[in-house]
Amino acid sequence: MDKLKEILSKILEIDKNKINDQSSPDNIESWDSFNHLLIISEIEKELGVQIDIGEVGEIRNFGDIKRAVLKKLKNE
Repeated sequence: MDKLKEILSKILEIDKNKINDQSSPDNIESWDSFNHLLIISEIEKELGVQIDIGEVGEIRNFGDIKRAVLKKLKNE
């Protein structure tokens, strides 16, 4: 899931080595609602998955992002 870390790193302007499953808007200052949507959009574009609005609302941290993406990739 290095690609996911690269996406977050680029959008949030942080070192990808500092991203872990607990990384979230609570502990990354640049992770606001706008950047949250940019992250989802970029993941969809880069990985060719579609994350529906209900799932977007359930994503609270990087671990949630990984689980959502893995679920999408397994179902394809």
